Amino acid sequence: MSNSPLSITRFRIIFIICWLVMMADNIMVLHFFGLPWKAAIIDSAIANTLLLLACLLVMNTLRYYLPKGQQYINIFSICLFLSIIWLLLSKWLLKVALGHYEGYTDLLSHSLSIRFSIAFLLLGCVTMISILWFNQKEQKEREERKTDAEKLAREAELFKLRQQLQPHFLFNSLNSINALIGSRPEEARKMVQQLSDFLRGTIKKEETQWVSLQEELQYLQLYLDIEKVRFGNRLATHTEIDDNTLSLKLPALLLQPIVENAIKFGLYDTTGETVIQLYAAKEENNLVIKVMNPFDPETSSPKQGTGFGLKSVQRRLYLLFARNDLLTTESKENIFITVVKIPQL
Repeated sequence: MSNSPLSITRFRIIFIICWLVMMADNIMVLHFFGLPWKAAIIDSAIANTLLLLACLLVMNTLRYYLPKGQQYINIFSICLFLSIIWLLLSKWLLKVALGHYEGYTDLLSHSLSIRFSIAFLLLGCVTMISILWFNQKEQKEREERKTDAEKLAREAELFKLRQQLQPHFLFNSLNSINALIGSRPEEARKMVQQLSDFLRGTIKKEETQWVSLQEELQYLQLYLDIEKVRFGNRLATHTEIDDNTLSLKLPALLLQPIVENAIKFGLYDTTGETVIQLYAAKEENNLVIKVMNPFDPETSSPKQGTGFGLKSVQRRLYLLFARNDLLTTESKENIFITVVKIPQL
């Protein structure tokens, strides 16, 4: 049962309707046994109003106190006690209000056992329904708290992973700027500006976890511009992007560590020009991105290509989708291939 305001309102409406039906039945039964309509209505109004107050008292008590294990005997005792109090109080009030009717006192005395049984049964039913209602409400709240706690933990870990990646890239860029200041000051100045734009984009993207592929590629280009200043003509890129994929969504800043990994293991262990290839296509309901870089088998093992950058991406994808198969790597003919799949929600 949902705990929304609409469902609570429906529950109250149904409860009131059932109560009115019970009062009408009570009136008709009393009239059947010879009580005038007016007296039957007064009898039903007094007895059922008191019983309603007893039920509301039980429901309000269970709102703050739910029995556990053997404590259910306490609820049984409360229902029994309230039934007795209800019987004594209603008997007194009914005698005061209707004692002048001929034969009413005898009818009341003979019906006390039946009235007590009905009151105890009704209080028991209301109690059990209330226990089920509030237990379900409490369980739902626990699940919501658990879900919120897990979400906060995932977001904290994602943030930590992203913060661990930024200093690594920042230190490399600052070292490159330092090396360029003396020999190529114009390029150093350009790189500072590019680094500033890159970091400004990083701060803005912290606010949104998902971006389109087109936005991600624009941000990736800032990173590649910085790297091209560092490596000059040694770094070249080749991209093939299906136009149908530009509007597809992916986690922000996901591609940068993958491309950084490709540059690291493509340029650091090779000589001459290195081409980093990037392909994007849609397969079924997945955005599939493939990044390829060459490597020198004599100085670098493909297994070294799965360093912190790729592990952080894999961990991030697992936190978002609870799947470990969304990032795969392989090597073919001195080419290291990284494939990442992003399900479209």
